Amino acid sequence: MRISDYIVLGGFLFAAHSALAHGPEPLPLQKVPIPPVPGLLDGPDPIVVDKNMAIALGKALFWDMNVGSDGMACASCHFHAGADRRVKNQLNPGDKSSKPTGQTFEALPSGSGGPNYTLTRRDFPTFRFNDPLNQESGVAFSTDDVVSSSGTFSGKFTGASTFSGTNDQCIPSDDPAFHVNHVRTRRVEPRNTPTVINAVFNHRNFWDGRANNIFNGSSPWGDRDPDAGVWIKVNARTVVKQRLRLENSSLASQAVAPPLSDSEMGCRERSWPDIGRKLLLRQPLQYQKVHHEDSVLGPFSLSSEGNLKPGLNTTYKNMIMQAFNPKFWSYTGIGPFGGPPGQMPYNQMEANFAMFFGIAIQLYESTLISDQAPIDLTPRDPVTHEPTWEGMGKTPEEIAALKDGFNAFLSNHCNLCHGGPTMTTAALVTNSMLVTPTPGKFFGPDHHLIPYGPDALGFMGGAAAAGINRYVNLVTRDTMAGGQRLIDMGFANTGVRDPDEDPGVGGVDDFGNPLSYADQYVQYLLGNYSEIVDPGIDTVRSCDFLSPLAGNVNTVVPTVFTAPDGIELDGSREGVLRNQNCLNPTRSYIPTIAAANAALVSAPAKLAVAKKAVFKIPGLRNVELTGPYMHNGSMATLEEVIEFYARHGNVDNPDKQSFVNAINLAPSPTHRANLVAFLKTFTDDRVRYERAPFDHPEIFIPNGHTGDHQSVAAGNPVHPSLAADDTLTIPAVGANGRPDPIRPFEDYLDP
Repeated sequence: MRISDYIVLGGFLFAAHSALAHGPEPLPLQKVPIPPVPGLLDGPDPIVVDKNMAIALGKALFWDMNVGSDGMACASCHFHAGADRRVKNQLNPGDKSSKPTGQTFEALPSGSGGPNYTLTRRDFPTFRFNDPLNQESGVAFSTDDVVSSSGTFSGKFTGASTFSGTNDQCIPSDDPAFHVNHVRTRRVEPRNTPTVINAVFNHRNFWDGRANNIFNGSSPWGDRDPDAGVWIKVNARTVVKQRLRLENSSLASQAVAPPLSDSEMGCRERSWPDIGRKLLLRQPLQYQKVHHEDSVLGPFSLSSEGNLKPGLNTTYKNMIMQAFNPKFWSYTGIGPFGGPPGQMPYNQMEANFAMFFGIAIQLYESTLISDQAPIDLTPRDPVTHEPTWEGMGKTPEEIAALKDGFNAFLSNHCNLCHGGPTMTTAALVTNSMLVTPTPGKFFGPDHHLIPYGPDALGFMGGAAAAGINRYVNLVTRDTMAGGQRLIDMGFANTGVRDPDEDPGVGGVDDFGNPLSYADQYVQYLLGNYSEIVDPGIDTVRSCDFLSPLAGNVNTVVPTVFTAPDGIELDGSREGVLRNQNCLNPTRSYIPTIAAANAALVSAPAKLAVAKKAVFKIPGLRNVELTGPYMHNGSMATLEEVIEFYARHGNVDNPDKQSFVNAINLAPSPTHRANLVAFLKTFTDDRVRYERAPFDHPEIFIPNGHTGDHQSVAAGNPVHPSLAADDTLTIPAVGANGRPDPIRPFEDYLDP
């Protein structure tokens, strides 16, 4: 049960957390709705006219090494249960840090590290205590270096072939961090790679949420980007650039970022029209074998049984023409779209390539839903919906262990962040849809259908304990170590590292706007409406907050607005009160604009925001296979993760969630082991064996460089001065999957 934090004011009771419900339960993902995208596939003039072709296009683009400047595909970092299990050249010095140590590599626990280092089991966890279960035992080792994913060499883009060759023409440049004895190595991202499986349910993507829920067709920034837009053909002689606003499309927003990142996939100064020009006339997956039984690409494959061949029997241009509305690609003129100096101007299809790419990738990734894990298939109690594990071939001892692990998960508040069928409260729209009473709507397997409504995510309205309600509330207020604070819904600080090492959602976008929704909500309270850059901020409902922001009582409270400060009913400013179907109707108040501005000076705690080192809460499905863990990749095993929570995190800080310190796992190795066993019930065997829809083409992935962290060999085909790549070959897999399972990250580490 969630920790209670009560303030009694003249007979009026403020409950900072729900004490009535146990919280949202781990539930089946079958038949759970994907957030709708109005106008994408429906309406009189949809963007996509052939969904199946768009999915095929997205899968080809996701796995195609030609998309990157030097052989990096999206899948190069998402090939293993949607994540990355490489162990060589996977370190970043921590360059999100504001500290000087973030610019230099440090030795790991094994005594080595840096570029081209091969990680070992001895290097984890990268933050450790003398007693791993006791934070007060003292820090035994700590580094701000991050375990992440190797990407591109960077360099300055100058051009690319339109027909052949994987690598762009890029002028190499020096890098102060990523080199071994002055031989340039591939750069490594500053945050660990999350899985793309089930990512379609997230309201925002990336650890810091910068992949906006609104896709603008051009960039990750949604409505924030003033220059975003797509080119629309009006008639044979006219095209116009128009704003695009696709809701619930953060996967498309996410997809268009890495190919332009000079750490992930691209050279500097490369543009989306440049990528379009490189790819459009090419055979998709030109140099990569495609299985003849691929669940999506099989009909386009040139392969046959026993004779796998590279490529598809079409071009990217043809796939786009079949998948998308002609108004986005059929204009035959050139000129309005700009062009590279001294070269032919871009055409409409090249100019709109970011939109094609983002939408196609989103539609493909929307098929990557893992809803056939044991947690989905188990029989459940007809009243509480708790899993029984009966009839699944488990011994009585195994069933008892799983039930204990389930109870440990709930009693230690794991479900308050990892709530709902997707196992994250970051699935704002989906969770809200499920708790909305909807006659005739059910989710779950056929043997245990669960009706939509307040009890859908947990017995006795359990969703309310995590702040989940029928409205898509972007912000909540919760209790942190530093007191009650506003925070983005679906984001949390659990004390993984020093907050100065990575701002998380406390960062800003390319235009200087805060990534934090809670920061913007404060501007709403202050009446600074021009500072709001995302939709939904001005409809946040205070009556659904986990901790009160304001209450209609006559007592002055240091952290809550009350009548003496000046309050008004939420929604008064818009003339539509937000006091219906509330989680707590007594919280249907907000400060007046005058009171909020006064509090900036006299009582800033009332407007405090938790944002520093606050990160998107990842889902737990297939977590057995998606290590290393945390935003900095600092833990290699689930056992290390459980030890982290058992000791109440690594670093105490004001924005840390308060309930972390109430976790009670340290005294019981049995509870910890059973909790790990329970977490493994989220593994879908289709993911483990790469069966459809998780099958894929062949891909060759840079896997460190020839040599080690002390010496590397130059002579890369990209440029002879760059380090030669070692390569990991991932074979093409058809719909029936592979004979041997993929394994947890720790299994790929040397002792």
